[in-house]
Amino acid sequence: MKCPFCSSDDTKVIDSRPADDNSSIRRRRMCDKCGKRFTTYEKVETIPLVVIKKDNNREPYDRAKIESGVLRACHKRPVSINQINALIDEVENEVFSMEDKEIPSQVIGEIVMRKLKDLEEVAYVRFASVYREFKDVNTFMDELKKILDK
Repeated sequence: MKCPFCSSDDTKVIDSRPADDNSSIRRRRMCDKCGKRFTTYEKVETIPLVVIKKDNNREPYDRAKIESGVLRACHKRPVSINQINALIDEVENEVFSMEDKEIPSQVIGEIVMRKLKDLEEVAYVRFASVYREFKDVNTFMDELKKILDK
């Protein structure tokens, strides 16, 4: 593993322990050259997943895209980074358990919205407004009424 500070290839593992409910391993490493410490995570590689976008283009699944959208939706809301990571892990588990090699982006978006709705309602509305491309205030109000009725 290359050191992120000095780019040396000489690093050693000084501690390993399970992380994320035993689905990954957290490793503390130390660079032999500069002596700085850093953390890496090792996860099992899953089946390559292709996401079918709204315009029918296909692209490889990218966790960072979900993370970016959820982080934006949760900006300045009382949601911790641990809760966000747990939500994204749940979404990934659900998506990968489908065992499909291709999945429409709409399916992923609906799963994210369902999980966000349970986590934080304002974040849910923010995510839904971008994801469902609300055209006007009335569409936005309709979504708010759905939440208030429940």
